[in-house]
Amino acid sequence: MTIVSIHQPTYLPWLGFFNKIISSEKFVFLDDVQYEKNGYQNRNKIRTHEGDIWLTVPVKTKSTTLLKNVEIDYSFDWIKKHTKSIELNYSKTRFFNNYWDELKKIYNKKHYNLITLNIDIINFLINKLNIKTEIIFSSNLKIYEKGSDRILKICKELNADTYISGIGGKAYLNVDDFKKNKINLNFQNFNHPIYHQIFEPFHSNMAVIDLLFNEGDNAEKIIKKQNIF
Repeated sequence: MTIVSIHQPTYLPWLGFFNKIISSEKFVFLDDVQYEKNGYQNRNKIRTHEGDIWLTVPVKTKSTTLLKNVEIDYSFDWIKKHTKSIELNYSKTRFFNNYWDELKKIYNKKHYNLITLNIDIINFLINKLNIKTEIIFSSNLKIYEKGSDRILKICKELNADTYISGIGGKAYLNVDDFKKNKINLNFQNFNHPIYHQIFEPFHSNMAVIDLLFNEGDNAEKIIKKQNIF
């Protein structure tokens, strides 16, 4: 049995992103699709004492830019803004010092492309969450179909018998095609856990660093125990 899931590498992903990776044997970074403006590829939310705020990485893009080619805009010091925001709001969490020095080094590399920043952060988080899933880049598979056909061909290329899709896949995936190819199509229905946050009341759907800084090693168990379907 080979379980596959696919997702664009996003910035500081939320818990459900890592739950999908954990639930798969092979996870594909969809890096050769068009950049999505105002999506999660270059932004996400962190918890603050006033609620939550967006952290957005400024980028240089055109309407046809592929995600793997998106350049980061350094016309102002967004790194300082992001690192200061994280430090200000999480420095008093129980496990902040366990992770921050290493994560801050990733920011200070000054990546040229958005995707290399995202991948470096995601790999750091995968390591801290003790995830062993095989990681594959869609650009290495040389598959050029669009939409549902593209997802199906990736699954076939990886000998998948089960594909885990986000809920949004219901709008465009051709269920009959997956059935014909004997691939089970499951839609992730992530039940967001409630965990300790330094600020109250609890806010869900934050970047996963919110969980990591507040719960430490327990973050892995919290993500893993959530039912995916």
